[in-house]
Amino acid sequence: MNNIIELKNVYKHYITNKKNTILKKINYKFKKGLIYSLVGPSGSGKSTLLNLLSLIDKPSSGKILINDSIIKFSDISANDMIRADKIGIIYQQNNLLPDFTALENVYLARLTVEKNSDKAFIDAKKIIKSFGLSHRHNHFPSELSGGELQRIAISRALINKPEIILADEPTGSLDHSTAKNVFKTLYNLKNKNRLIIYATHNRFFANMADCKLELIDGIIKPSNA
Repeated sequence: MNNIIELKNVYKHYITNKKNTILKKINYKFKKGLIYSLVGPSGSGKSTLLNLLSLIDKPSSGKILINDSIIKFSDISANDMIRADKIGIIYQQNNLLPDFTALENVYLARLTVEKNSDKAFIDAKKIIKSFGLSHRHNHFPSELSGGELQRIAISRALINKPEIILADEPTGSLDHSTAKNVFKTLYNLKNKNRLIIYATHNRFFANMADCKLELIDGIIKPSNA
């Protein structure tokens, strides 16, 4: 299997009244076709790492490569296009736009890479239908259940057929039964050309991954084969 993301000597620190190092000398290769879970206590750097991988944040030092190309964090517009085209992001709180319907939330994400508005509209309807939510097209986020919100959020993350899916505690605010259904949806997205990485505090969900990674003191430690 090919590497899709590689981290080389990546550090991340923040300066407040003192230097606070979150990630330390991380060297790791993520491979296509696999699902990875990130575990670790609150403050261990899980969200920080996902923000780096999604190109929302940049490392303090070190390099990140996607498909063997070094990311230039100074080129913001290029990275915005990489994120729109190759990376789907799922958040714990779904981050849907409250003043737009479910369909509009997904449709707008498609427009970032597809300028044909008619095709974007059709694609958005198709992917929402694939998650069994056609009857919720015209509902606003405030009118959806927790599970429906996350399925719309997943639809939005998938609309551009990303090679990389990143999820930060995607079921943290859901009850266990709903969370299991969301994770089943997430696992059905696995294919040989896609990488999925998710952060979770739930040991049951963490153990479902092909590779479980622990973040301890800012260092990645694989905890299974």
